[in-house]
Amino acid sequence: MGVAQAFAREPGLKVFAIGDEKWTQGQSKIAGVTLLTYPAVENQAVNESLHPYVRSYDESVRRAEQVLIALSKAKVEMNLEPDIIIAHPGFGDAMFLKDLFPGARVIGFFEFYYQRLGADVGFDPEYTSTMNDVFRIRALNATQLMALDSCDFGITPTQWQRSRFPEVWQPKLQLLHEGIDTNLVAPNPGASLQMPNGTVLHAGDEVLTYVGRCLEPYRGYHTFMRALPGILAARPNCHVVIVGADEKGYGRPPPPGTTHRENYLAEVQSRLDMSRVHFLGRVGYETFLQVLQISRVHIYLTYPFVLSWSMMEAMSAGCLVIGSATPPVEELIKDGENGLLVPFHSPQVLSDRTIDALANPQRYELLRKAARQTIIDHYDFETVALPAYKRLLHS
Repeated sequence: MGVAQAFAREPGLKVFAIGDEKWTQGQSKIAGVTLLTYPAVENQAVNESLHPYVRSYDESVRRAEQVLIALSKAKVEMNLEPDIIIAHPGFGDAMFLKDLFPGARVIGFFEFYYQRLGADVGFDPEYTSTMNDVFRIRALNATQLMALDSCDFGITPTQWQRSRFPEVWQPKLQLLHEGIDTNLVAPNPGASLQMPNGTVLHAGDEVLTYVGRCLEPYRGYHTFMRALPGILAARPNCHVVIVGADEKGYGRPPPPGTTHRENYLAEVQSRLDMSRVHFLGRVGYETFLQVLQISRVHIYLTYPFVLSWSMMEAMSAGCLVIGSATPPVEELIKDGENGLLVPFHSPQVLSDRTIDALANPQRYELLRKAARQTIIDHYDFETVALPAYKRLLHS
């Protein structure tokens, strides 16, 4: 959104955006950006005659068709003929853009290439992978490979994510993150936030925070929950603030009729003081920032997978981040320099390091400052990301 806003302010530049009706509904309008929509395809009935490996590809083609219909209409009615198209091709949206607009330069935003080894597949012993999973994810890359072939150029947000793509395609991918608004996402000593039970927590209080788009194993929710009993027993004044939805997320779904939140909470609930554990669900951005700003210690755990913006925003907000020692996190956090790292699969180590960090905030003050400086120096939107986007587009 920040890039779209910035280019919409450029004199003589017209900016259009397109997204499916499901995801654009209720989104804030961006000044100067004309928003087009197409019907969502996720809820269409699965064609049972299709092989399971190609159902995702079938959905991508259906989505690409809807994009094609919407943009063909705009081409006629609005005289739309873009010079540059930036598209996330992972779900099929960009599949036919080069054919519809042969004069345009297409830049693909590539997030993740699935592989059998070295990333999320087979990483978690609680969720073992089968050869069927291996075959399925190989087929899952079909949409990405078509996009790599048809785009003029590609961008990817982190070096580790770039490294997951086949070597033959890596020269086509430039490292370029969308950036963090470090002026907005900044420490606020006056921050406070009221919890669902009425408790008001302030910056400076003993607050442990955890954020995930969804509460799921891919983001280490199970490891985090198993560490909580020891943390709360050792720190009787600590409050825990947990942000995240009950949706399926990236990984394997929980048993029907249950959620990962409920299932992993049930493991440890009898050993928790629930008056100090606050589940906020999915929250608005302002509330999310307040969560970071009241945090004394912030936990971010992830499989070797796409790095969450929330970890970078936590660093920008001056949080002491305790992250998993997995490649996406290690690219930004250096243990003992701008944060702390723990083994993903060890609730005990996570508990021990968190207890120490909660008990001795002054000891880690320099790490909090270094975390914020890391984001300012390498990922700030205005001074790093936006100039890089301008250089790319003007080239």
